[in-house]
Amino acid sequence: MEQNLGKMLEYTCIKYPDRVSLIYKDKSISYAQLDRAVNAFGNGLKALGIAKGDKVAIMLPNIPEFIVSYFAILKLGAVAVTINTLSTPYELRYLLDNCDARAFITTPSSAKRFEEIKEIVPRCEHLITTDDSHGNLSINGSMEMNAFELDMPEITGDDPAVMIYTSGLTGKPLGAVLTHRNLSTQSLLLKDVCYGTADDRGLCLIPLFHSFGATVNMLMILKIGASVVMIDQFNLENIFKSIEKKVTYIAAVPRVFLGMLLFEGADNYDMSSLRFCITGGSAIPPEYIPMFEEKFGVTLAQGYGLTEASPVCSVNRIDEVQKPGSIGLPMPGVEAKVFDETGAELPAESTGELVIKGLNVMKGYYKNEKATAEVIKNGWLHTGDLARIDKEGYIFLEGLKKRMIITSGFNVYPAEIENVLRMHPEVSDARVTGKEDLMRGEIVRALVIKRQGSSVSEKDITKHCRKYLSSYKAPREVEFVEGLD
Repeated sequence: MEQNLGKMLEYTCIKYPDRVSLIYKDKSISYAQLDRAVNAFGNGLKALGIAKGDKVAIMLPNIPEFIVSYFAILKLGAVAVTINTLSTPYELRYLLDNCDARAFITTPSSAKRFEEIKEIVPRCEHLITTDDSHGNLSINGSMEMNAFELDMPEITGDDPAVMIYTSGLTGKPLGAVLTHRNLSTQSLLLKDVCYGTADDRGLCLIPLFHSFGATVNMLMILKIGASVVMIDQFNLENIFKSIEKKVTYIAAVPRVFLGMLLFEGADNYDMSSLRFCITGGSAIPPEYIPMFEEKFGVTLAQGYGLTEASPVCSVNRIDEVQKPGSIGLPMPGVEAKVFDETGAELPAESTGELVIKGLNVMKGYYKNEKATAEVIKNGWLHTGDLARIDKEGYIFLEGLKKRMIITSGFNVYPAEIENVLRMHPEVSDARVTGKEDLMRGEIVRALVIKRQGSSVSEKDITKHCRKYLSSYKAPREVEFVEGLD
């Protein structure tokens, strides 16, 4: 298994130079063109002084420039810090400072968020945009001026490749450091688990800054020379139109598949190319899986993962028994067990904390040994999820051990939102919980105690939260209460 992701892409580009790597809008990009773009941009970064071990933050939507940036950074031996495009300046300030980013890559329209905070993050000296309207370097501009060959330093499987932030229990995001080896284990998913070939086309729906999106919509496709079909605007009509571009599989969160199932015009589209679908990020109500499979004539397999495990840990096999409600069997090379409160393994069918061991488990949280030691004990990653494993090895989630909300596939920790709510001058205290929602899995709900004499409204609270938090973290329901039980 190739454990240098830069070389992994290089090998694919040499093997399949004329095959289509990316399809975006009406444009197709061959592997040879992708290779040239990655190397050209890599040389541009190198000219700025970016070198092995440096952190470069990427805040881009699902566009070809994300993939070009990602692999250019990795081929330099630097670390790609992938940041949610919804991040506010308040969140961005913390992330860029915490990860020690030397450069920040984004779109021109999002550059102003960086401009607001650049004086407070002096280490991040380079702003790079997808065109040449801002900053020291542009992705498109570098392709016109730089050499198309890029020298790679020595990179081992244990070298960090990517850092992805996940909210912590204390309310401060933690940077999960994923190595080249960690992510290489995931690149085998399409070929070894889903019997994929270079003729496959995956629909790129989940954001690539998300660990699930990067794995299922990018790494495992480019590993075998298949094609990534990228969507500019996320809506159901665009999804169905994109499937007609001979898409063979979709990996996405439950909301996508529930939306497809309920979409009235679905019968007007040709979906004959679709081979299988994988759902993950949050639980899908089991009763909807057979309904989806019957309507579209395609297998919908549920999987499970978490950022700290690169992320995929288990998945139902598309050619084997699908057990309703199960998140499937462990991935090849991944062990899964259930422990009790003392750390002892429980027998089959017992409920306890799900723990994971394998080459996919992260190196640790960046600059936080204490938090790392709390989740990785004796080589086992403690997921914080309650589960049982049946006698045939199928895993069933039974609940959460940790305080967390999963909304549209994103993990949200109540403590982070509660900290922001308490920043409001007219809020005395607050508690955040999740509320079940069919399309999103859960929504964020806030119970708020006003300060005496306050006339603050629900709208005021929501506006305050959206100033400091990404929109998916902001409460969708606010209730004022006299006390918190």
